[in-house]
Amino acid sequence: MAESLNPTQPAPQPRARQRPSLGDISTLYVAVLLRAAAAEGANADALATQFRVDERALVSPEARISIPRFMRLGHAAIAETGNPALGLRSGALTRPVDAGIAGLAAETAATAGQALSTLIRFSLLTSQNSRGLPSVNPGQRVARFYSIQPYNEYNRFVVDSVLAGWTQMLRTVTGRFDVLERVTMEYSSIGLDEVFERWFRCPVEFGSPENTLVIRESIWQHPCQMAQPAMHEHLVRWCEQALERLQKGWRTSDRVRHLITPMLRGQTPTLETIASRLGTTPWTLQRHLNEEGTCFRDLLDDTRRSLAADYLSETGSSLSEIAWLLGFANPPAFHKAFQRWYGMSPGEFRKQPIS
Repeated sequence: MAESLNPTQPAPQPRARQRPSLGDISTLYVAVLLRAAAAEGANADALATQFRVDERALVSPEARISIPRFMRLGHAAIAETGNPALGLRSGALTRPVDAGIAGLAAETAATAGQALSTLIRFSLLTSQNSRGLPSVNPGQRVARFYSIQPYNEYNRFVVDSVLAGWTQMLRTVTGRFDVLERVTMEYSSIGLDEVFERWFRCPVEFGSPENTLVIRESIWQHPCQMAQPAMHEHLVRWCEQALERLQKGWRTSDRVRHLITPMLRGQTPTLETIASRLGTTPWTLQRHLNEEGTCFRDLLDDTRRSLAADYLSETGSSLSEIAWLLGFANPPAFHKAFQRWYGMSPGEFRKQPIS
């Protein structure tokens, strides 16, 4: 017989929603996703309403939504359209201006390689994600998108849309379609290999160590159709100023948090590792943190605590997956830490309503 509720015991109070720790993304990309959904027959207005994105936000270069909400929106759009490769359609409909001033700066670059490098260099202006930052290796002509393991039906489309969007940028600035040598995807094949290879027009390797585009050498050096040196220089300077304003308020502790999160997966980053990434010594880093009234151990613990709440509230990841994402040795260690943080188990926390 089920235990009856004690009528004298107060009902659980909704937990307050904190600012998302998992990151946020410009609504410019949300607008692209909705265009792709509409092109596939979905009711884009209904999707926007369902996920609380109004028309003004969709045209604002400053407006953002949380990464988890964006992933849920993408999942809903895929469910409504019945197209698991919707990310490719989203990429195909991406224009340089959909990346804001970074996209405009890229479009006016001298070569396709410089265009893609510019777009990725200023990616922080349109998306801040705890999983990491994209990167580019000009010498190898490789563009990398960070890992978002563990992969599921909510986040695969993000990788698809980003890599497809970068590909579309190369096609737009060169006027060519055969721009790639190879594409690699971290997640396993979902049975649409031929669809992906037709779209990218090159081999696509699933279950790979990284998410990458390998650009053809002739394309990397290909002149951009909209190249304009003076305008490119002006727009790059504008991007640099915007990035400087964005990071100006970052304290040492903010920079440490920014590095800790993507390094947590399956491991616990050390003070020595973070100091090396920041180009300083462990002793100097700890001294700066002490001056801000904190220490590395507390920052690590607080970052895990905040992320744990977001993973439980905003994602469908299992408890064992969340334990791995937070760098715990095993699920019991995560449970013990969570009990200390919130006075309840992760399962109990997940069941609570969100205010």
